[in-house]
Amino acid sequence: MSTGRAPDILEQIKMRARWVPLRIVLPEGHDPRVLEAAVRTREEGLASPVVLGAVDEIHELARAHGLDLAGVETIDPRESELLPEMALLYQKLGDHKGVTLGDAEERVSDPVLFAAFLVSNGLADGCVAGATAPTGNVLRAAFHTIGVAAGASTVSGAFLMILPDDIDVPEHVLLFADCAVLPHPGPRQLADIAVATAQTRRALIGDDPVVAMLSFSTKGSGSDKDINRVVRATKRVREQAPNLEIDGELQADAALLPSIARRKAGESEAAGRANVLIFPDLDAGNISYKLVERLCRARAIGPILQGLAKPVNDVSRGASVSDIVDLVAVTAVQAQSLGESGPEGKG
Repeated sequence: MSTGRAPDILEQIKMRARWVPLRIVLPEGHDPRVLEAAVRTREEGLASPVVLGAVDEIHELARAHGLDLAGVETIDPRESELLPEMALLYQKLGDHKGVTLGDAEERVSDPVLFAAFLVSNGLADGCVAGATAPTGNVLRAAFHTIGVAAGASTVSGAFLMILPDDIDVPEHVLLFADCAVLPHPGPRQLADIAVATAQTRRALIGDDPVVAMLSFSTKGSGSDKDINRVVRATKRVREQAPNLEIDGELQADAALLPSIARRKAGESEAAGRANVLIFPDLDAGNISYKLVERLCRARAIGPILQGLAKPVNDVSRGASVSDIVDLVAVTAVQAQSLGESGPEGKG
């Protein structure tokens, strides 16, 4: 897949989602943005959307906003025939063995947790939540039910950043991480984030990731324990994934611009060519993606949660309808890349 420009990338992702429309659950049916996103998802053929909530209230809200929910499945977790089974599963998880069945049913009837159980048990291919639920709620639901992927030990959140054509940088499609989950990652976690984000780029964009481990220093221009943490993480990535193009520590300008990379980083394999930017902590990552989104008019798609066994993604509470639709398409492509469905999976 060619990296192309912004409209091309989004359309390529959506074309892949349309190959085999997967079952994507949207648990926040009380939000009109979510209902409109479900309708658009159905109309565009990106997925078979499932909306959770009180069914009568969902349809009343849809009518109030002029939305036709034909072809959109709606489920009230409190009334679902699956609730007793899900409650039994909940009782068996972690420290929940002392929870009564009634209490378990009450907890599992929470739409976000119920949605995660649907994905965990193969009754949905993926979930997009977070329009009203805090990130912590979405993450806890995913951890409790789905868990981390085989071989993974770190969950992180990446943003697909699509820059407008008039921004003067060589690469207009970038992955930023971690922007959502880990406030203060150590060297091992930073390394895990880098490897996972490279895999996310391959799954979504289809080109070769070039990873820059960002810092306020380039190649020893500064000295600090936080710089050393980035250097150690870069070394770990090279050991874990020797074929991955990566360098660090790099300042952002040296990572992105060849002319500056030549002056600051010398013969670096990644400097000036990076398409995956790994930030040293959550402050830097979250602030940077929001600044680039607002000041550069970039399209920010995410957070795309990485390291989970099945795709659950956490849209920002400030998301537009288009943001939710885009993340549904990304979630479907993630599910395809995991071999669950689609031309490259089980079929």
